[in-house]
Amino acid sequence: QVQLVESGGGLVQAGGSLRLSCAASGRTFSSYAMGWFRQGPGKEREFVASIDRSSSITYYSDSVKGRFTISRDNAKNTVYLQMNSLKPEDTAVYYCAAYNTPYTLGLTNKRNFGSWGQGTQVTVSS
Repeated sequence: QVQLVESGGGLVQAGGSLRLSCAASGRTFSSYAMGWFRQGPGKEREFVASIDRSSSITYYSDSVKGRFTISRDNAKNTVYLQMNSLKPEDTAVYYCAAYNTPYTLGLTNKRNFGSWGQGTQVTVSS
């Protein structure tokens, strides 16, 4: 399995930006599709964005489409989530996850992701 460590969370005002990073170690990073999920207070963990192992395809939830961008650097074993135009409803713990697959299907389903980071808190004030 791959080990994942998120960073970059914090407190930001509405309309601001943050960039989350997720550093991976262990097995070959480029073998994994990567995803970002989030869990707000009292809510279930939900899909935010994902990217296949070659960066050829990305997926976004409707709530973040046009505001967030997922990217990866396989040479640095890192996946990023650029978050712009943040809203108070984006407040959550954000988790990075890895899915060992060569395919581009199933990348929005949290049950397919076998490795998870510890999460990083993002708080957006109004």
